[in-house]
Amino acid sequence: MKHEDIWRAIDTLAAENGLSASGLAKRAGLDATTFNPSKRCMPDGRPRWPSTESLAKVLHATGATLEAFSTLVSGARALSSASRHPGRRIPLIGLAQAGSDGFFDDGGYPVGGGWDEVSLPEVGDLNAYALEVSGDSMEPVFRDGDMVIVSPNAPIRRGDRVVVRTVHGEVMAKQLARRSARRVELRSFNPAHPDYSFDLSDVAWIHRIIWASQ
Repeated sequence: MKHEDIWRAIDTLAAENGLSASGLAKRAGLDATTFNPSKRCMPDGRPRWPSTESLAKVLHATGATLEAFSTLVSGARALSSASRHPGRRIPLIGLAQAGSDGFFDDGGYPVGGGWDEVSLPEVGDLNAYALEVSGDSMEPVFRDGDMVIVSPNAPIRRGDRVVVRTVHGEVMAKQLARRSARRVELRSFNPAHPDYSFDLSDVAWIHRIIWASQ
């Protein structure tokens, strides 16, 4: 278990409840700065663990179980299929369709009437959508027929699995290898397929994959 895994799980839990890290802290009755990036390191630069008390308050405030939080830490999936929340229907299209016009607005949110719908565990991001994987380009991580839930508002860090759309309409699911002020580097899941690197100006949006049905 690594420090960054714990903090990433906290950020994901916040996003799934429609909150920022500060908003999550306030809901839990903590100081709003408790989970700020500046609080994640000691003054000498060493990583800092969140306190067990703050984690307990966060789980109580969100209704999440320790098991569900551990799943977030492991990175296996960001939502428990046995979510305590009732399901809701979210828009679904095939990944191959996602590059076509009419499915996303300029902000990268799903629009239009060409979407199907699927009922899945509750997602905090009201703009979340689902994509169905086709082909073998993302094996062995995602296989043909798998469905992924994508959150436009979830925080993104290096190593996350993401969906990226370029300004030219190309859509791809990759692992975020690096993002700087000027470039985005993406790693393919399937070693038989090339990695990609784009100028940031060539990227329309990057959304995080937060759940997969596998």
